[in-house]
Amino acid sequence: MQRKRKGQEKRLLEIPWDKRAIFLKRPNRFLGICQDPETGSQLKVHVRDPGRLRELLFKGNEVLVRKASNPDRKTKWDLIAAKGQGDDWILVNSGFHSKIASLILADEELSPFGPASDIRPEVKVGESRLDFVINLKEDSATQPIYIEVKGCTLEQGGKALFPDAPTKRGTRHLQELIRLVDADKRAAVLFLIFCQTVSCFDANKATDPEFHRALYEARERGVEIHPIKLAYKDGYIWYKGEVGVCSR
Repeated sequence: MQRKRKGQEKRLLEIPWDKRAIFLKRPNRFLGICQDPETGSQLKVHVRDPGRLRELLFKGNEVLVRKASNPDRKTKWDLIAAKGQGDDWILVNSGFHSKIASLILADEELSPFGPASDIRPEVKVGESRLDFVINLKEDSATQPIYIEVKGCTLEQGGKALFPDAPTKRGTRHLQELIRLVDADKRAAVLFLIFCQTVSCFDANKATDPEFHRALYEARERGVEIHPIKLAYKDGYIWYKGEVGVCSR
């Protein structure tokens, strides 16, 4: 039986940071330049999230950075989070998405699918590599569930929107999930939402109409959509509950 925690917080994962900094510019997809407010010196930071993040990574915005574990790396810092609306911190490091999702899937109170007996990451399916395949404890005869995970940092008008940049890869993943459902298998997408002021989730039609079309086609064909709200505060990721898909 599915047991889903609603309206309750649960601490999931510690993600420490070392320094507050001021964002200056993003010369390329993976490089950010920040300023240390204490010394005035510039910091080269690695930007892990491939999205545009224009609403978060703009000149003058406050960010949280962490010292890189490899002292020989050209970028000596990792970007962890950026200041969002109000006092909320938004996680902008996609390197943690898989771990966060695996913790949700392993927790029978939080998982949208119920208790899992087996969680396998990075499974090749067709021409794609999906994030997880899980088996459920309740019935050994139950088919595995194929799961793709996406991180969402964009909020507009109380809606969480994905993507914030066109994503052919994301559309391809949805098409792969549709093919699985058409083959009588179970498939789903987890959207990890790091915005705190949203009440529902939607595909970003203005930015990527192909992804928007593919998501709603996937939903109509039987792919499960699970938008999950998360918070980054006090150096931890907190589970905040599942939100619905916005009415069309």
